[in-house]
Amino acid sequence: MDVGMNSRAKQKQSGRYQRSFLWLLGARGAGIIAYQMVAVAVGWQIYALTGKALDLGLVGLVQFIPSALLVLVVGHTADRYDRRRIISLAQLVEAAALLMLVTATLGHWISREVIFVFVFIIGSARAFEFTTMQTMVPSLVEAEELPRAMAVNASVAQAAIIVGPMLGGFIYLAGATVVYAVSAALFLFSAIVISCLRIRPMPRSREPISLERLFAGVAFIRSRPVLLGAISFDLFAVLLGGATALLPIYARDILLASPRGLGLLRSAPAVGAFLASLYLARFPLRHKVGRKMFNSVALFGGATIVFALSTSMLLSFLALIILGGADMLSVVIRSSLVQLETPDEMRGRVSAVNAVFIGASNQLGEFESGLTAAWFGVVPATVLGGIGTLLVVGMWRYLFPQLAQREQLQPSRRPG
Repeated sequence: MDVGMNSRAKQKQSGRYQRSFLWLLGARGAGIIAYQMVAVAVGWQIYALTGKALDLGLVGLVQFIPSALLVLVVGHTADRYDRRRIISLAQLVEAAALLMLVTATLGHWISREVIFVFVFIIGSARAFEFTTMQTMVPSLVEAEELPRAMAVNASVAQAAIIVGPMLGGFIYLAGATVVYAVSAALFLFSAIVISCLRIRPMPRSREPISLERLFAGVAFIRSRPVLLGAISFDLFAVLLGGATALLPIYARDILLASPRGLGLLRSAPAVGAFLASLYLARFPLRHKVGRKMFNSVALFGGATIVFALSTSMLLSFLALIILGGADMLSVVIRSSLVQLETPDEMRGRVSAVNAVFIGASNQLGEFESGLTAAWFGVVPATVLGGIGTLLVVGMWRYLFPQLAQREQLQPSRRPG
C-alpha cells in the first residue's frame, strides 16, 4: 500500500517537473527571440548611424567585456542562490535597458555611445541569465534523459533564433523603438515564468567565499582534458569563423537587401541548427561523438568560406543554413559533455567559465570580424576566418586526442 502511494507520489512529482521543463522551454524561447530581435535592431541602427564595420565589431566586444569581468561572480552566484531568481532579475534588467533605448531613440539623443552603454548593461545582465539558464535543464530531467533534453532544448532555442531575427527585421520597418519595446515585453514574460518554475531541490553550499571557491570552475575544467578541449575548441573555432557581425554589411552593400533581408540572413544559421536539433532529438548521438564533432566544425569552416565568396542571396542563405546545422551538432555534443562531466554543485561555476568561452567565440568573434574587415575588407576577412577554423580543427585533433576519440556521451566515472 505504502509502496503504491509512494510510486504515485513520485509519478505526480515527475509530472510537475516535466511541466516545468515545458514552461522553461517557452520562457527560454521568449528570451532568445527578444535577444535576437535586439541584435537585428542594434546592428542596423548603429550601422545606419556610423556606416563603419568596426562599430559592428565593437558591439560584440561591449557585450563580451562584462561576461569576462563577471565570470567568477556569476558562477559562484549560480551555485549559491536560487537560480530562478537570478535569471528573472537579469531579464528584468534587460527589459529596463531596452526601455531606455526606446526613450533615447524617441528623444533623439540616441548615438553610438548611448547604444554601447545600454548594450553593456544588457551584456552584464545576460552574463547572469545565460550562465544560470544552462544549469536549469539538469534540475528538471534525469541524467539518462539529459542528452535528449539538451537536444530538445536546443531545438527550441534554434526555433527562437529563426523567429527572432525575421520578426525583428519585419518589426524594424515600424522603427527601432517598436523592436525594443516588444523585446522588453518578452523579457518580462520570461522573467515571470522562470520565477514560478518548480525545480528539484539541489544542495546549496554555504561555505564562505574564497579565491579557491571562486576559481574552482577553472581548476575543475583544467583537470579534465575532455572538458578543456571541448570548451576551448568552441572558443577558437567559432572565434575565427564567426561572420554574423558583418551580416548588415553583406545585406546592405553586397546582397543589396533590406532590413527584412538582414533578418532572413540572421535566421538562416538557426534554420540549419533547428533542423539538425530536430534530427538529434529523434536520433540521439550514440557513437563516435568526438569524430562527429570535429567533422561538423570543419564543415562550419567550409560553409563560412562559401558564404564569404557568395554574391547571391540564395547561395548565401543556403551556406548559412549548412553553417548553422554543422554548428548545432558540435554544440549538442559539447554542451552534453559539459553537463554530464560536471556534478551539480559545480555546474554554476563550470557553466560560467563555459559561458565566457561561448561569449568569446560569439561576441569577441564579432569584434574580431569587424576589426579584420576594417583592415582587409569584408570578404577577405570572412574567408580568412573560415580558413582559420579549418586550421583549428587540425590543431585540436592533435592537442586533445581524448576528445577526438570520445566514443559516447556518457559521464566519466569519478573517483569515490
